[in-house]
Amino acid sequence: MKLGAYYKGGDLKKPSGGKKRKVRKTKKKALGGGPPQIPKLGENDTRIVERVRGGNLKVRLREAKFANVYIPKERKSVKAKIISIISTPANPDFARRNFIVKGSVIQTEVGKALVTSRPGQDGVINAVLIE
Repeated sequence: MKLGAYYKGGDLKKPSGGKKRKVRKTKKKALGGGPPQIPKLGENDTRIVERVRGGNLKVRLREAKFANVYIPKERKSVKAKIISIISTPANPDFARRNFIVKGSVIQTEVGKALVTSRPGQDGVINAVLIE
């Protein structure tokens, strides 16, 4: 006996023959946030403040020009201009499209740095000098 593909979804009719209705309307918490908006390398720092669940506010980064780079040898942080994105382990295409995410290796005025913050969630780019 050969088993083929078959529909496993619920029927649209009740056993009595009546139509099934929606159980409830779609609640706001069940809606998705839309497509991800990943921060890019840009001409200036652009942030948006968004209201999230629970009435809290989340600062999201849209464009970035500067990063806070921590220099381990000197034990200090400096604000450095981002020159380019070298690589992104999460998705190689992100580096080509100038997207900045956690784990990205960026070229700054100070040198190469590894991004340690989540720019789309935190609203800031923090990085550690690796060179």
